Amino acid sequence: MARVGLVLEGGGMRGSYTLGILDVLLEEKLYFPYVIGVSAGACNAASYASRQAGRGQRIVETYLPDRRYLSLSNLLRKEHSMFGMDFIFNEIPAKYEQFDYDTFYGAGTRTVIGVTDVQSGQARYVENPRREVLNDYFRASSSIPLFSPIVTVEGGNYLDGGTSDPIPFDEALRHCDKVVVVLTRPRDYVKSAVPIMGLYRRLLRTYPDMVKTIRLRHEVYNAQRKRLATLEKEGRALVFYPEKMDVDVFEKKPERLHAVYEEGAAQARTQMAALRGFLSDAENMLKK
Repeated sequence: MARVGLVLEGGGMRGSYTLGILDVLLEEKLYFPYVIGVSAGACNAASYASRQAGRGQRIVETYLPDRRYLSLSNLLRKEHSMFGMDFIFNEIPAKYEQFDYDTFYGAGTRTVIGVTDVQSGQARYVENPRREVLNDYFRASSSIPLFSPIVTVEGGNYLDGGTSDPIPFDEALRHCDKVVVVLTRPRDYVKSAVPIMGLYRRLLRTYPDMVKTIRLRHEVYNAQRKRLATLEKEGRALVFYPEKMDVDVFEKKPERLHAVYEEGAAQARTQMAALRGFLSDAENMLKK
């Protein structure tokens, strides 16, 4: 019998594709006991682990037009972040789309959040952090270099988890035998080198290892995609890829994100038989 984990890539607003897949998993009562995500993938894992189907995309479509959620003014003013971090990680889960902390901690899911330590430039993985700092880790994992400030949590200084480990299946395979992976780029995508390294070097000059991680990110990402293809051939990975992806990290049109969400949901339904076949020998799927 195999242990199977769920791995979620980031990608900012491209994560609507992931949300479509996750909501179908919840409809089908497929509850992975181990879920790991970085950046938007980590945030999307939250509503999946708390069994709140529809919550993630409802937040996107409802609040994206609100400048507090995503705007250039956020970057230029108080928070110095394109995404309104206080609004997203404090106000929304407490006031507008309340997060079910009891289910999140009680359902039995091992939810792992990937962040990048700015001092070392290395990935760090935090499993089910205590409630008082949970949203701080989600925030840290989603803090894109240049577009968000460094986040300090429990004595550590962190940025976007997808910078150091864009597709964290290696960490998942330390705990699982097989993985289901949700990517937010098409199968033929190849990442290019960062074109503005000089700006990163200047703004992060006190963190040379973080700068190195950013410089090498495209190489790490492309190598991960190649290894993932090998895992698919070996039967150790089942991967969801969008057929196309026409939205970017900072997409502002809800109707475009709704279309991406529907693509993910439709693909999950189409591939449900293959997914259930992949999971047929899983020993650890949760029942609730």
